[in-house]
Amino acid sequence: MLVIISAGIAPGLALLSYFYLKDQYEQEPILLVFKSFMYGAILTFPIMFIQHVLITENVLQGKIGSAFISTSLLEEFFKWFILYFAVYMHGDFNEPYDGIVYGVSVSLGFATVENILSLLGNGIEVAIGRALLPVSSHALFGVVMGYYLGKGKFSSDKKYIKWLFLSFFISFLLHGIYDFILISVKNWIYCMVPFMLFLWWYGLRKVKHAHILTEKLHRKALEK
Repeated sequence: MLVIISAGIAPGLALLSYFYLKDQYEQEPILLVFKSFMYGAILTFPIMFIQHVLITENVLQGKIGSAFISTSLLEEFFKWFILYFAVYMHGDFNEPYDGIVYGVSVSLGFATVENILSLLGNGIEVAIGRALLPVSSHALFGVVMGYYLGKGKFSSDKKYIKWLFLSFFISFLLHGIYDFILISVKNWIYCMVPFMLFLWWYGLRKVKHAHILTEKLHRKALEK
């Protein structure tokens, strides 16, 4: 049991540490990062209950409905909801890159609980595959969501609503494509590998751009 729980927590903790330590200016309070992680972890259970009801009652039939509605829409909307109402207005969210830290925290809280439950059900032998796919993908969906939230919060124009919408919509779209590949493509690994490579490229590009936005914000503050 201890081995399974450790294997379930390790990839999420490693990815969270990676994105947390890439904060080049003012690293976020550990307590708030931990709270964000726990918000995501707690979120797992109501989402799984709703998904169970949708499956049991055959509310959504077909692979597109399963991938984009019962999985992607539910998970990304609730993660976005938590980020916006519990973190977005917090005083420690004071740089564009902070959105990525908190987005990854919430996403990996969810992914870690999901990962532990999956390992308990399927055994330790699936640990590496889950670390490389579901846990990593959730982290990157969190990067994208957090990037656009950060861009929206520190936007100097009236387009912040657009960035808030994109913070949900793009992560929802990417998550839906990920799940659609898994459940609909026979030899899904041949599509999943290039998709995950794209997802890492896209996510790290957002990290780089968030650093640029944060640097500009600090430069403006020094000029005042």
